[in-house]
Amino acid sequence: MSTASATRIRPLGDRVVVKALKQEKSAGGIVLPDTAQEKPQMGEVISVGPGRILDNGERSKMDVVAGNKILFAKYSGTEVKFEGAEYLLINEKDILGIVE
Repeated sequence: MSTASATRIRPLGDRVVVKALKQEKSAGGIVLPDTAQEKPQMGEVISVGPGRILDNGERSKMDVVAGNKILFAKYSGTEVKFEGAEYLLINEKDILGIVE
């Protein structure tokens, strides 16, 4: 599920740390080189921030938790390399849905 190094990234506010799940084969089973692969839109939530602060001073509850597989907007987030692994830091509003 999550690695020890990934849990050391603690997102702030309504941000989420995601490990993108890359598609290495086409629907027909052809192995795709890195240059032909599309930017991933599915990932696994590694860690979740505490939620954004609302106008009344309370924190909003996050809809995702660590371990959820999610769909997110294609060009959302900031790519981060941490201890040899690549992660995305995205805002909760850029999450389109949870894959069940």
